[in-house]
Amino acid sequence: MMKIGLYPGSFNPMHIGHLALANWIVEFTEIDEVWFLVTPQNPLKDEADLLDNDFRLRMARVAVDNYPRFKVSDFEFGLPRPSYTLYTLDKIQEAYPDHVFHLIIGADNWQSFDRWKDPALLLERYSVMIYPRLGYPIEIGSDRPNVKVVDAPIFDISSTFIRQSLAAGKDVRFFLPEKVWHLIKES
Repeated sequence: MMKIGLYPGSFNPMHIGHLALANWIVEFTEIDEVWFLVTPQNPLKDEADLLDNDFRLRMARVAVDNYPRFKVSDFEFGLPRPSYTLYTLDKIQEAYPDHVFHLIIGADNWQSFDRWKDPALLLERYSVMIYPRLGYPIEIGSDRPNVKVVDAPIFDISSTFIRQSLAAGKDVRFFLPEKVWHLIKES
């Protein structure tokens, strides 16, 4: 039975912060693999800035570049929209019953977690790993035993920063995996 860290996100685009965090998780926690779950639509985010689903999936796949402990998944592409995390976790657990899934989210998402669909049920069924983000203190009540804060380094890089920098004509190639940089420049 493998322990899978399910790391959902728009990955708009995937950058070195995503990869470094996932690398830290597979090397310094009990997680065997991290699956990057490319999400078509986050119900709590504006879809206007979202790059094409297939392009974001392609960027994620070239970013992991056959690293054996990372997988990229389009699992949510075949699910109803908007994408609700609990429904996705239930469906992925059903599809892969021999794995134990742990949801990986940032401290920024944890602060809005109570606005998610059925957060209590999600915490009852699945464990959540929270990674630190600058400016987002993490508070967990003692009534949430399935929630764990990982002591990962803070990677203060965001996809928003990357998109804004590219739009301003900045050369941010070293914030991105090389193959992602080339895909973006060719598009």
